[in-house]
Amino acid sequence: MQKVAEKSPRVALFATCLTDTLYPATPRAVVTLLERLGCSVEFPLEQTCCGQMHFNTGYPDHARGLAGAYERTFADYDAVVIPSGSCTGMVRDIHPQLGSKPAKTYELSEFLVDVLGVTDVGAYFPHRVTYHPTCHSLRMLGVGDKPLSLLRAVRGLDLVALPDAESCCGFGGTFALKNSDTSTAMLSDKMRHVLDTGSEVLTAGDNSCLMHIGGGLSRLRAGVRPVHLAEILASTEEEPWAPETR
Repeated sequence: MQKVAEKSPRVALFATCLTDTLYPATPRAVVTLLERLGCSVEFPLEQTCCGQMHFNTGYPDHARGLAGAYERTFADYDAVVIPSGSCTGMVRDIHPQLGSKPAKTYELSEFLVDVLGVTDVGAYFPHRVTYHPTCHSLRMLGVGDKPLSLLRAVRGLDLVALPDAESCCGFGGTFALKNSDTSTAMLSDKMRHVLDTGSEVLTAGDNSCLMHIGGGLSRLRAGVRPVHLAEILASTEEEPWAPETR
C-alpha cells in the first residue's frame, strides 16, 4: 500500500441521498478506506441532496436552495469527497451557475489519485470484475482511467475489460422514466456486454447506474453482483468483503 503524506486535508464525506438511503455500505466503505489511508473523515449531519433531481426536472429554485445549503455545510473543509460522479458533476458544474461557491469537491477516484497521490490502497478482492465508466464521471468530470488504475492495484482482482464500455447504461435519472423504451434497449445492450465478460462483479463509481444495471441482471438471474468501487477498495484480507443485499 502506498503511503499518504503525513498532513492530510480536512475531509468531509457527502454520501448523496440515493446512496445514503439505499446503499449505506458505500459511504461506510469510503470512511474505512480514507481512514486506512490516514485521513480524518467527518460527516456533517446537515447535508441533504445536491439538487440534481430538481435541476434536471425543471425546478431551479429548489436546486438553488440545496446548492446554498451544500455551500454552507461544507464551507470549512479542505475537500469534500463524493462516491458519485453525477453528484460531483452537479456540485462542480451546476452549483456555480446557481450562484453558489462550493468547497473543493472530488469524486472518490479523483481524490485518491490526484489529491492523496495513491493507486495502491491496500485492497484485496479475489474476484473477476468488470468496470462500467458512468457518463458523468467519464464525460463531465473526465476521471479517465483513475478508477481502472485503482482496480489494477487491488490484490487478487481479475479485471476484465467491458466491451463498448463508454456507452450509457440508459439510466440517466428521470430519463429512464420519461423514455423507458429507449432506456430498456440501452440497458439490454449494457447487460449483454457485462455478461460477455464472464465477470462475477460489476463495479462503477455511481450507485444509480449500478442500481439500473444490477436490477436488470437480477431479473435475468445472471449471478453478477453490482458492487460500488469504494466497497472493493475498502476490502482487505483482514476485513473480507461481504455482499450487501440489494
